[in-house]
Amino acid sequence: MAKVKARFRRPVPEEQEVLDHVRVELVRADQQARFNRLLVEEHYLHSDRLVGERLCYVARYRGQWLALAAWSAPALHLQARDRFIGWTEEQRRQRLGLVVNNSRLVVRPACHYPNLVSRFMKLMLARLSEDWQGVWKHPVVLAETFVDPALYRGTAYKVSGWSRLGATRGWKRSAEDFYQKHDQPKEVWVRELVKRACPRLRAVELPAAWAAVAAQVAPRCTAKADQIGSLMARLRREVPEFRRRQALAYPVAGMVALIAMALFSGVAKGYEDLADYAATLSQGQLRALGFRNDPHTRRVRCPKKSCFERVLAEVDAGVIERVLLRWQDQVLGLTQDRLVILDGKEHRHADVETVSAVDGTGRWLGTVPVATGSNEIPAARQQLAKLDVVGKIVLADAAHTQVQTVQQVLYEGGGDYLLTVKANQKGLVETLEKLLTPQRFSPSADTADACLHPRAQPEPAGDPGAGLPGGNAGAGGLSRSPDHRPAQTAGAA
Repeated sequence: MAKVKARFRRPVPEEQEVLDHVRVELVRADQQARFNRLLVEEHYLHSDRLVGERLCYVARYRGQWLALAAWSAPALHLQARDRFIGWTEEQRRQRLGLVVNNSRLVVRPACHYPNLVSRFMKLMLARLSEDWQGVWKHPVVLAETFVDPALYRGTAYKVSGWSRLGATRGWKRSAEDFYQKHDQPKEVWVRELVKRACPRLRAVELPAAWAAVAAQVAPRCTAKADQIGSLMARLRREVPEFRRRQALAYPVAGMVALIAMALFSGVAKGYEDLADYAATLSQGQLRALGFRNDPHTRRVRCPKKSCFERVLAEVDAGVIERVLLRWQDQVLGLTQDRLVILDGKEHRHADVETVSAVDGTGRWLGTVPVATGSNEIPAARQQLAKLDVVGKIVLADAAHTQVQTVQQVLYEGGGDYLLTVKANQKGLVETLEKLLTPQRFSPSADTADACLHPRAQPEPAGDPGAGLPGGNAGAGGLSRSPDHRPAQTAGAA
């Protein structure tokens, strides 16, 4: 049956008074229970369940709540929105926090004044990003919402500057990676909260004020199954299995490959982070690592925190380093960069200190643990002893500005060095200040002429070639002869 178009009605003076003085407020913690109860009672979904970060607003007039709205995390996958923005899949994963969803909007039964919803929406949108920044420490720049076309036309969104993108395909998310078809498609509406938000969201780099969102996103494994297979093949050959195969749900080769991929992705906080990273792997990736199926669910299981603890306690770190470096050379080819950068790190979550070497592109060259009761200096020398630094430049901070380290680089390794000197190295600083102070270029500079610049060389009085082999004899009395002896007078012996 065709819908009857609602007639437009202008507000009467009493209603206009309400519209002119309505205020929008954030729901306080002590008001949240009342807000949730009203959503369940008066919103057509009859649910107060919100996902992720959220903010709740009320439109208030003289203490009375006229309308309610809730904003929460956006849809994880939304084809119409993603096509509208034009970002890549990885950009969507990292920048989705800059999008917000208007998940609830309801006007209370006795408060259906003309233009109330559009006035409410305008006041909310004017402050939404700033409020989000204050509560969640980052802005939001694009808003989305869903409208059930069987119940509403979306007029309030249209007059507030929202754009209708189309309809969903009628699926809902009912588990972490499972979707269920419900055959009730919704209309998708979006609105930019910041000018040119979409071009900025799909740009190579985010604006500095937005970048904090991407930095908070947990790393994810992006390796393909065949890429994992090349590492697995090498690990199976060279890393011995120290556990019984009959009870082996997670082979050591697969565990080491998973740990390596996690470290390459930036996971560095300990066992719990490794377990969280493992949980992001797809079934294909887990299968490529050689992990077994759960007999009950028939799905490949992912390891938990305790499994990482056992493996890392038993595996030979030297063997793992050698295998990973060889695999890296196999994938990337031999490094061509001339820089070798030494850097020490204290891993707070593991109570371990290490010294690592990387090249100028950030490529890993090896790691040495700092011995208990020692410091970075001996560990750095151990790391240098494992590297080929011929024709390369070693960079390190002031802690490694040591005679023995320099001798190792220069005389034993055949490389050069560029080391930092700090003010607390007083003797070395004083020596360098003397050596590097601009001085006259003796003997070319004329010390008697104070007008000459310290680095300027005076022009010779005569022929500029005088005094050089093959030059004309001049005031210096030198001839063209190779022995440079003064010319003999005529008739002299």
